[in-house]
Amino acid sequence: MVSVAHSVAAQSDDEQILQTLCAGLSQEESERVCRAFDFARSTYGDHSLGSGEGIWHHARGMALILVGLRLDVDCRLAALLFAVPSRDEQGLERIEKCFGAAPARLVGGISRLHRMRPIQRGFVAHSSEGGEQPPGEMKAQIEILRKMFLAIVEDIRVVLLRLASRTQTLRHYADEPDELRAQVAQETLELYSPLANRLGVWELKWELEDLSFRFLYPDIYKKIARQLDEKRAEREQFIADAVASLKRELAAAGIADARVYGRPKHIYSIWNKMRKKGVEFSEVYDVRALRVIVGGIKECYAALGIVHDMWIPIPQEFDDYISNPKGNDYRSLHTAVNCPDGRALEVQIRTHEMHKHAELGVAAHWRYKEGARDSADAYDEKIAWLRQLLTWKDEVSDSSDWVRHYKEAALDETIYVMTPQGRVVDLPRGATPVDFAYRVHTDLGHRCRGAKVDGVMVTLSTPLETGQRVEIIAAKQGGPSRDWLNAALGYLFTHRARVKVRQWFSSLALEQSIADGRAIVTRELQRMGETGRKLDELASRLGFARSEDMFVAVARAELSPRQIQTAARGAGEPGEEEKLAAEAPVRKRKGSDDGENGILIVGVDKLLTQLASCCKPAPPDPIVGFVTRGKGVSIHRADCPNFANMEAMQPERVIETAWGGESEGVFAVDVVVDAIDRQGLLRDVSEVLTKERINVIAVGTLSKQGSAHMRFTGEVKNLAQLEQALTALCEVKGVTGARRV
Repeated sequence: MVSVAHSVAAQSDDEQILQTLCAGLSQEESERVCRAFDFARSTYGDHSLGSGEGIWHHARGMALILVGLRLDVDCRLAALLFAVPSRDEQGLERIEKCFGAAPARLVGGISRLHRMRPIQRGFVAHSSEGGEQPPGEMKAQIEILRKMFLAIVEDIRVVLLRLASRTQTLRHYADEPDELRAQVAQETLELYSPLANRLGVWELKWELEDLSFRFLYPDIYKKIARQLDEKRAEREQFIADAVASLKRELAAAGIADARVYGRPKHIYSIWNKMRKKGVEFSEVYDVRALRVIVGGIKECYAALGIVHDMWIPIPQEFDDYISNPKGNDYRSLHTAVNCPDGRALEVQIRTHEMHKHAELGVAAHWRYKEGARDSADAYDEKIAWLRQLLTWKDEVSDSSDWVRHYKEAALDETIYVMTPQGRVVDLPRGATPVDFAYRVHTDLGHRCRGAKVDGVMVTLSTPLETGQRVEIIAAKQGGPSRDWLNAALGYLFTHRARVKVRQWFSSLALEQSIADGRAIVTRELQRMGETGRKLDELASRLGFARSEDMFVAVARAELSPRQIQTAARGAGEPGEEEKLAAEAPVRKRKGSDDGENGILIVGVDKLLTQLASCCKPAPPDPIVGFVTRGKGVSIHRADCPNFANMEAMQPERVIETAWGGESEGVFAVDVVVDAIDRQGLLRDVSEVLTKERINVIAVGTLSKQGSAHMRFTGEVKNLAQLEQALTALCEVKGVTGARRV
């Protein structure tokens, strides 16, 4: 008899639930829900989830939550059928055949998110236990997980289904305590409630936070709940009286269309404020709170004056976010007042437009409530758009196609893949395993030789997708392949990885230059019988800070063997401690006179001159000369720091010089370009230099944190040509400055 009675009660309960699930639906939609209800009940039977809750009980709870959010019939069907694929290998095909493609897509999205759960739980557990990662990096990883959560789904309603599922799980744990509920609660506070907050699903956000807080800190929760319950009836009566009084005063002042209502404060929110401000429960001013919504800005300030006339304002608790909006453009007036009973009341005043922006726009309270301070970025704009979608009106029911189209155009700009250890890495769409390797660590990128994606070997040019787990197969030592720089082969997609590969080959070339230069210097010293000469001392005499710099100059023919011999001999003579500048001869145009370089030495004719490579003078720079041993006169710019040092040491070697008319030579100059890094920047800058007929003979680039620093050595006729080129460079997109060094 007991079993029969229980069965009858369960049947009656199911009938009531089914009636609720069909509320607001058409006859055809109601029939689909009834068929799905029976199908799911027979499929699930008495099977349970990992939480211990029956699958059928969970599915009904999810569906009822979605009815409360006024979501469409496809969402309700997906909630009922969410676990069918786990019970039937052909589950998705059966759902699509029996109930349509839309519910099947939603259920498929739930399954994809379900595969993320081990990663989420492992990471959040690591976070709560105080893992090895720094707090800043830990927060960044949690933020990437949230973004990955949104990016991995094809329809944002899948996220709503997941939030409803998590809410139902917490409700189950509230009735049936379990040792896992603390871990689930921590995961909820880290991942799910922030998503609910950002998407504007306030009903679920508050419940998720309060239940999670209750499981994690039961004693604090009970204490605050007890303090709230002690005078709940009194507080509710006070709010009702305050609303009525304020409405009367506003109407008397001509603001008759104002909306005034009490703003509930939840236990988790109260605890957050107590913790952040370091105050007791009695000092939380917004346990009792009102919100006033009026027609315009003038009415906002008029309402503020009325509030301050009715009650005594608390000066330090007034914030004018209308005159001084927050960084995310949130606008409202916040004030707190002391009431006749000696307790505080918080009042927020805003226009209808401000309220809409606060509820649906980029502001939406979430940045300052979560502790972030940076300005809204492109991701936040996407969230704002999604929140407008989730106003849960009629357009949601037929929005799947354009939601998916928007998602393809917006959220798919970034992919989120995982390391074997579960760390989430964000990359631009189109990135390959080689890009992933360089994103994880530069050395791993250099040694990358193969990759596995979800345990399957793939080619290094394979584009990655969100949710994949990538394992890099690396050699113990070695470097990248030159083929990676071939764009046609598709090994590299990101600018960062290309820069790292180029830097590796540049350093390789530098090492070879150092080795070649060392061999030349050693050979010259052996010929002179000076094998015991200290190379660092020799480099210093030639004007180099390190011997490696001297070797590079020798390998590039910027320093001749004769100069090495002269410096080595001079270093052995007493009183000859002079600093020799490393210099390069002026390049002449074809047909010019080798004996004339257009520089006049006062009182001397046809004297050997060379332009100093340290400052690279070019006409019409003011110039000065310095007489060197064996190399004639070294020509420097008058403001050259190296020349100033040499002049201070040996002023007798300084000689007056000037440009002798128009020269046919070309002169080397150094140019620095600073810019916001982007794809194609180096190409655009090079095109400008080519157009201005400047021959580039050396280039070095450095990219860091989105900024590019480029240094070019080019050949110009005179400074007028250089100035014209600098002006053109400043007009290149992204360039913030171009100057001669």
